[in-house]
Amino acid sequence: MNMLHSFVRWVFVPRLTAPRATWLIRLMTGAVFLSEGIIKFLYANQGVGRFTKLGMPVPAFTATFVGTLEIVGGLMLILGLLTRAFAIAFTIEMVVAILSTKISLYLGTSPLPAPLAPPTSGFWAVMHETRSDWAQLLTASYLLVAGPGPCSLDALTQKRWGRLARSRAKGTEPLSGIGVGTHVPVAR
Repeated sequence: MNMLHSFVRWVFVPRLTAPRATWLIRLMTGAVFLSEGIIKFLYANQGVGRFTKLGMPVPAFTATFVGTLEIVGGLMLILGLLTRAFAIAFTIEMVVAILSTKISLYLGTSPLPAPLAPPTSGFWAVMHETRSDWAQLLTASYLLVAGPGPCSLDALTQKRWGRLARSRAKGTEPLSGIGVGTHVPVAR
């Protein structure tokens, strides 16, 4: 249970040691996911149609779920709120996207339209077609490891909660010396 608690704390109360410029990575990553999510609702060939061609289970639900995740998660990354939680979701999404689309492109059996210009299958086609997926996977992975940075709503939230916890803990001593909420009143 302690390991699970540590993981949850790592995800939802991240350290804010990432460089200030991390907001640029959040902006780029979030904006791309946001726009891709919107496109899934505007163009059926990018949403339900694409998921149907790829053989995804329950394509209408899956496309709606992924599109909504990309819109909400993209906005949250831009704002820097729940950054690691959405970075986990997007890292998983990008691995699934690469595996579900690029293996068949490599083998020349993709149900999706072939690239317009050579190479149309094989290693170099995959390298060319996966560049955006690869960039999104790596930027989401960076945010997962580095956290949101100091210019984020995650940072503002922690500062606010930290002040609140410190004001409530005034006149208390730590119980076992572990974390917020483990303080007991001091008998005077």
